Amino acid sequence: MSGCLDNAQCGDCCSNLSCTCGLIDTDWLSERRNAISSILAGSLFAVGWWIAIDVGAVDSGKFNKAYWTCGVFGTLGLMMVNAVSNSQLRSDAYVPGALGTAGTRIWMVIGFLCSFGALIGASFILFGEYVYQKKHPSYPGTGFFMQNLLIFMATIIFKFGRAEDAY
Repeated sequence: MSGCLDNAQCGDCCSNLSCTCGLIDTDWLSERRNAISSILAGSLFAVGWWIAIDVGAVDSGKFNKAYWTCGVFGTLGLMMVNAVSNSQLRSDAYVPGALGTAGTRIWMVIGFLCSFGALIGASFILFGEYVYQKKHPSYPGTGFFMQNLLIFMATIIFKFGRAEDAY
């Protein structure tokens, strides 16, 4: 699996992270790719939960308490997806257990299902409960949707933004 930063460009003069105009120091970026991806994903995750906690503090009695489950499942999906290395998915690494690589791939699919399900559930909360029914204030619906969108973005960036080095 390739990372999401493999084909990044800063302009017309650049291709495949080889900048000829001097705007981006590609050696510095490639050396710190894992750190940048991890910091960005962690920041998105933290801001997502910060928004959800703010919704709970500001509008505590104005929304259904079951709305918290979307964020919990999104977090569970983030942990499940990123617990599996890319080499285990490609069958490059030894995977002990009864299911081996097939079990690893099933685990990954279940993790993505949790992440997508949380995002779809948060979309329903926002649009089905707040936009369609015109409830005011709509901040709880917007907040829970933003929380799950940020957690989903953190999942994708943390999984595909990092590079696995062969030691």
